[in-house]
Amino acid sequence: MAVVSRFGEFSSKSTLSRLALASVVGNVLIVGTGGAVRLTKSGLGCPTWPRCTDDSYVATAEMGVHGVIEFGNRLLTFVLAAVVIAGVLAAWQQRPARRRLRWLSVGAAFGIPAQAVIGGITVLTDLNPWVVGLHFLASMAVIAAAYAFWRHTLEPAGPARPTVPGPLRTLGWVIAVVAAGVLVVGTWVTGSGPHSGDSGAARNGLDPETISQVHADTVFLLLGLSVAAWFAFRAVGAPPAATRAAGLLLLAELGQGLIGFVQYLTGLPVVLVGAHMVGSCLVWLAALAVLWSTRERTAPVADPPVTTTEPRRLERV
Repeated sequence: MAVVSRFGEFSSKSTLSRLALASVVGNVLIVGTGGAVRLTKSGLGCPTWPRCTDDSYVATAEMGVHGVIEFGNRLLTFVLAAVVIAGVLAAWQQRPARRRLRWLSVGAAFGIPAQAVIGGITVLTDLNPWVVGLHFLASMAVIAAAYAFWRHTLEPAGPARPTVPGPLRTLGWVIAVVAAGVLVVGTWVTGSGPHSGDSGAARNGLDPETISQVHADTVFLLLGLSVAAWFAFRAVGAPPAATRAAGLLLLAELGQGLIGFVQYLTGLPVVLVGAHMVGSCLVWLAALAVLWSTRERTAPVADPPVTTTEPRRLERV
């Protein structure tokens, strides 16, 4: 009975929500630690994959601090994998069963091994800047899946309905698409800059000044759309959650923009570049929150009880 009770607690809705949120947080943290690997030039601290060296799966003393940093980032992947596997188990044990929730948990979990493989390719290609950029963008896709999983754990299982007029729902999608574009162009900027992850790694060949200007232009576009969303949500009397999400997106963008300009003017110090990478995750999550706030799910309507009436029989006397 004790085992059954503990398993029931494990598969409870509150536990599932905590596991899903831990997956979101863990994916953001692994972006931060991945940035630390690159910014400390530890990208080839473990020069091969899946082993750390040809003879060892773990870092050795001869590899120094770079090996420790790179291997530590790999270890965090296993911790995150344990969290998402627990989330999958909890989602599939929910009663009544929720199909969408189950498959979102699987999607969030599938991103972990996919990321590990892409990370391995970055090492095997000697930190090719395009592959490194793909590694970061794959993290953003996993974060989106984990976020969707988490938000579904907080919602009823009923159908979705809009909370704002149709054009503003479209604006939410446009904001998400432009935010994704900002992330893509940001990887091009990174690939053209000085922080390659290793002293011998190549750059993508793009002009840093030009591509940085393109990145700034996409950021200004995103900022303008976010301002429009905030004012529009207020104008139509959108739910407080929608207006609050648009406001938080604006704050995240302004903070990220400030870090971006300061790091550009100060020669890209590693601390600010690392903060900018984590800030990218926060802006992405804020954009997803705006999109999510344009709809809500309601509790499912229970089917009315089926009643049967049989005709009364007249008995003969």
